[in-house]
Amino acid sequence: MFPARFQYHRAGSVKEALGMLQQFGDDAKLLSGGHSLLPMMKLRLAQPAHLVDIGGINDLVGIREEGGKIVIGGATIHDQVAGSAVIRSKLGLLAECAAAIGDIQVRNRGTIGGSLAHSDPAADYPAAIQALEGEIRLESGSGARTVKANDFFVDLMTTAIKPGEILTSVSFTPHTARTGYTYLKHRQPASGFAVVGVAALVTLDTKGNCERVRVGITGLGPKAFRATAVESALTGKKPEAATIGQAAAHAADGIDALADIHASAEFRAELARVYTRRALQQAISTIKV
Repeated sequence: MFPARFQYHRAGSVKEALGMLQQFGDDAKLLSGGHSLLPMMKLRLAQPAHLVDIGGINDLVGIREEGGKIVIGGATIHDQVAGSAVIRSKLGLLAECAAAIGDIQVRNRGTIGGSLAHSDPAADYPAAIQALEGEIRLESGSGARTVKANDFFVDLMTTAIKPGEILTSVSFTPHTARTGYTYLKHRQPASGFAVVGVAALVTLDTKGNCERVRVGITGLGPKAFRATAVESALTGKKPEAATIGQAAAHAADGIDALADIHASAEFRAELARVYTRRALQQAISTIKV
């Protein structure tokens, strides 16, 4: 199916893009990699009168270290995140997650900012963003603000981004010593999306107890979330198999699980518990003490 007619605008800077958003208002949509927006336009689920292309803005592309954090531009493609030496050495969970997204074509067009802004309930990045407690920078004509991952994902394909704002970057604190991580998912074979995906991050103290546990889950509910009940159940304890299993049993607590042609709500909840246990076990097994 063909999209409805629209006017295409290519912004040369963030300032220019913000001006276009202000000028066109609700009739405008941002375009970066296009993997989220263009299929919706073809199905006419979205019919913007104006497309503002921000994919060519140099300031939105790249990975840098700044103020003790790793900052990734919103228009940075998945393959750059997966292959970055800085990300792989200091933020390995995100590199592992990026490498699991879609296929090679998707990873070479889709962007981290586009994925987060679209907030598909089965997208991979949001699970890792939650586990890593990322911070999302949003800019508008009136200034900039930073939103924590826990507050960014609001509901099904709904985020904290306000009209007239652009997601310009995401920042993270690098992994600390004695930390292990992994991202595992039950992959939908046609699309590569996560039926359920789990990002696990575990830091052990000098006595071998779980000092810090972070678990982000995608695919289970209408938005990605932190499985805080799992985290609390494991924090302060030895990472033994029985303890991990008991903690992982809380993965679906309080979540209204989605149901579709790929999985029933009950199956999704069980997948969340199983993959959380596996992810925690694998994350712990990678820790170098």
